Amino acid sequence: MLQKLRRLELPPPRVLAYILGVFATFLLLEGYLIVRYGFSLPPSGLTWFDLLFWAVLVFWSVRVRINLPLKASMSHLFLFALALVVLAPPWLAPLWVFLFQPSDKVWYKQLFNRSQDALATLAAAMVWQFFQDNPLILGTLNLSASVGIALASVTLFFLNTALVTLIIHFASGTPLREIWRKNYGWLATSYLLLSPLALLLARAYETPLIGNWGGWTILFFLIPLYYSRFYWDEKVRLEQAFDTTLEVLMHALEAKEPETRMHSERVADISRDLALRVYKDEAKAQEIYRAARLHDIGKIGIPEALLLKPDKLTPREYEIVQSHTTKGVQLLKPAEKVAFGPVVYNVILHHHERWDGRGYPKELAGHEIPEEARIVGLADAYEAMTAGRPYRPAKSSEEALKEIQDLSGIQFDPKLVKLFTELWHQNPLWRDCQAYLDAKEGSVSRSTLPLLFSESASPSPSEPGQRTSEQ
Repeated sequence: MLQKLRRLELPPPRVLAYILGVFATFLLLEGYLIVRYGFSLPPSGLTWFDLLFWAVLVFWSVRVRINLPLKASMSHLFLFALALVVLAPPWLAPLWVFLFQPSDKVWYKQLFNRSQDALATLAAAMVWQFFQDNPLILGTLNLSASVGIALASVTLFFLNTALVTLIIHFASGTPLREIWRKNYGWLATSYLLLSPLALLLARAYETPLIGNWGGWTILFFLIPLYYSRFYWDEKVRLEQAFDTTLEVLMHALEAKEPETRMHSERVADISRDLALRVYKDEAKAQEIYRAARLHDIGKIGIPEALLLKPDKLTPREYEIVQSHTTKGVQLLKPAEKVAFGPVVYNVILHHHERWDGRGYPKELAGHEIPEEARIVGLADAYEAMTAGRPYRPAKSSEEALKEIQDLSGIQFDPKLVKLFTELWHQNPLWRDCQAYLDAKEGSVSRSTLPLLFSESASPSPSEPGQRTSEQ
């Protein structure tokens, strides 16, 4: 009974509407192709054995798919779908892709996966058929097949990834560009380079090279195809391993400073909202969010006795604490070319610079300070003020806002202070520290980026003499 109830489980309304919309679109277009090109099983030129063989290939390709970071997967289905597009009437490949896929325990996930794969294949079939009905001749060359398969491949890839990206966005709220970058940006080149193989597979099946049956050639190609998937798998595994390493580092930082909870996450949430107000760009805001999660990573190299010291630091001790900015850059330097762009390093190195040039480590002033570092620096200061520190009780959110405003043009960029004030008056969750902690406490997933960041806690360092809001 419980199993039946689970199968009847419904996704959020807009996700369900989107899934049904994709399914309905596939049905309508598939019906159109059947009416236009005629329906017969088996179709002309193919036998029942041929249809069974390609059904098995479709099933196998999906069965050995590779899971991607943001709740998606990738497989070699596109090659067999495109090859079948070349071999059969336009309606057959989409129908086979829809029918012959492994089952999913969740009915609406199964419906969406089958429908979006079939719809993308259908669009590719229409592109291919267009070039068969309208040959592209250049001199003595007939380019219909090469151009047709190229454009069909591009159509299938971008429609397929767009449909998946949209449903992940609807279900999780993750920015579209972030989903694309994380799941598909690195995959597009290898996908498009492999796509011409589909035409080769189709031609090899039509013109047997081994044993009077084209299927032997296809089966031979399955060996390198199967192992080519390990490139994708290894890429995903390496990224996950790197993300897990960062997770461990953030937990290590949290263990050094247990008094504060979710400091980096709250700073990141503030930074993302402020960056979105500045740039009106979700991808840029998400990039700054990631950087803010790592802004205090260098504190791993600072002795706990200094980080947790409740009294005033000596000048020498303060210099050591200040070095967390340069230590953070050094710590992540090996990942510069494979994981992080300049935004992350700018934030880590410069989030303690001040508008008046009295910050550290470079004593940059005004617009010399990278804007992303100014954003995170303001968010860091507000979080520190409202969360409190061992050496100073927490301020109210109103008191913290007033201090931020008083230090406009001194410690903080005046433009950012104005935008921050506008955000603050909209009463976001991060405005009140306790409300934020209460809302986040017990949450299973506090970020849309899986395994990439943890709820680390890292207060700003104390300094000798008078403590400012920067600390």
